[in-house]
Formats: sequence, structure tokens, C-alpha cells
Amino acid sequence: MIDVVLYDDKKHLFWDDFVKTANNGTLFHERHFLNYHPKKRFKDHSLIFMEKSKPIALFPAVDHTEEGIRYLHSHRGSSFGGIVQPVAQSVEKNVKIVKALHAYAKREGFQRIMMTLPPDIYKKQLNNYLEFACFQYGYQYLKREISSVLKLEDHIDKNIAKFKSSNRTAFRRGEKLGVTVRQSDDYDSFYAILKNNLNIRHGVSPTHSIEELKELTRRYPERIRLYGAYLKDTMIAGIVMFDANGLVTLAFYISHNEKYQEYRGVNVLFKEVIADSIQRGFRYLDYGIFTVNMEPNYGLARFKESFGAGGVFRDTLKLDL
Repeated sequence: MIDVVLYDDKKHLFWDDFVKTANNGTLFHERHFLNYHPKKRFKDHSLIFMEKSKPIALFPAVDHTEEGIRYLHSHRGSSFGGIVQPVAQSVEKNVKIVKALHAYAKREGFQRIMMTLPPDIYKKQLNNYLEFACFQYGYQYLKREISSVLKLEDHIDKNIAKFKSSNRTAFRRGEKLGVTVRQSDDYDSFYAILKNNLNIRHGVSPTHSIEELKELTRRYPERIRLYGAYLKDTMIAGIVMFDANGLVTLAFYISHNEKYQEYRGVNVLFKEVIADSIQRGFRYLDYGIFTVNMEPNYGLARFKESFGAGGVFRDTLKLDL
């Protein structure tokens, strides 16, 4: 029998260790990441699935009400969530876990379950057992966003060979014009570029405040890194990478100063970030989604495709109870 218990930060100290060894665990599932949010921002309702007094799965989640509907929702403070499970968890066990979640949510008065799953590239063992189990219980796709993913080869030259010719021309032009790349701690300069760029293009602000971004880098100094493209001492573009797990590094923020567009700073940056990601042993570089509520930004898609990236689903499932 599987018991579902509410997460307690004083009792369940194993959470992050479980995530790190799980089949589909990522930085976004860890309490060390989730707890950077102020306590009043979300009503945490994370769950632990226990069998014979041992944890067999985790579900980072919040209790969220919207338009009169009470959701048990994948943690809204992370890019994706879903149920975290060990490597080689059986399809039968997945069905039992989803059944237990269904019963728990109904008993606790939730009206809808929502979860956004990491793309398959984040899994150590490829399987779709959780999705299969969810569909057995009537889950539906709410949306299927597309994330651009680059398979990393064993040498940068092999990845450059997959670049579109226009991209090879662009990064070589930038290098000839004197653009250099280095890892940086100058988040203030990058954030100014990011904030201005997002405001010009989309009229929005970054997901994180500058204080939150700095706090995350303090929490994960080895897993969150800023790379800057410089013209002499001036940062003209930057990328903030989140090492989501041992398989995938994610380009969480990408931005450039449009006044220096001709220097192709982002093209030079990604060529160097790809090389560094190969050296660090990652299998994939996730460029992030180019769709919002399944509406594609074709220009952004073309840019990511120019590096040889292809699209994979980042799915959100829902169940009305």
C-alpha cells in the first residue's frame, strides 16, 4: 500500500538527496531551490509517497486557487515539476502512485491536479510510465510547449559542423571584431541588459528580481553560471546557465544589448557555452521554450535551430476531479 504524506521540512530531510539520485530529478525539484521563494508567495503542498515507510516518489506542489478552482499544482515557483521517481521504477508502481495521488487529492478537496513535466532528455532512463499512468486515470494535455534542445557531441567541432552556415558566419564575424567570452559575476550589468531587452521586445520583466537571481547563484555557485560576451570591458550579451541535473544544462536567461547587434555577441557566446558544456560532461543543452501557451515565436525558433537544436515537448497535464 502506498501512503501519501504532506512534506514537512523538519521531518523529511532526505528530499534533496532523493531528487539528486532520481531518474528525473532536477535542480527545480530541490527544496534548496524552491525555498528561495518567500514563504508567503506560495502555499506549499508538496507530497511524499511512502511504501513500507520508505519514500518511493516526491511531488513538489502548491495549493493554488484560481477562478474559484482549487488546484494541486506542480510547484509554481519552478520551470517544471511533476512526480520525481527513482531509476527503474516499474510501470505498475507508477500506476499505483497516480492512483494514490488521485485518492489523496479528492479526499483533501482539490478540484484539479496540474503538473508540468521535464522533457524526456532530463531522464536517466527513458520511459513514459508516469504519462501512461496519468492517462489511465483520465489526465489530459493542457498544453504542449516546445523546448529547443541541442545534443552535445564529444567535441565542439562536431557541434559547429551542425550549425547553419549563417550562424558559423555570425560567430566568426563576432570573434574577428574582438568579441571575447568569459564567465562573470557581473550580474548587475547582465540584468540591466536583460531588463531593457525584455521591456523593448515583450513589455515584461524578468522572472526573477536581481536580488533573487543573486540569491540563487549563492545557493548554487557551481550550478548557476553567467557567461558574458565582452567588447573590451563592456558586456554586450550574456547567458545564465542552470545545470538542471547531470544530463542537461539549461540556458535560463539569454539577452543582448541591441546597440551592439552587429557584433553577434550571442552567437559567439553560445559557441563557447557549447564547448564548455561538452567539457563539463553534459549530454544536452536546453535552450528553453520558444512557445507561450503553444503559440510559437518563429524567429526565436529559427535562431535556436541555427545551432542544430531540435524541438521536444515540455508537457503540462491536468485532471479535473
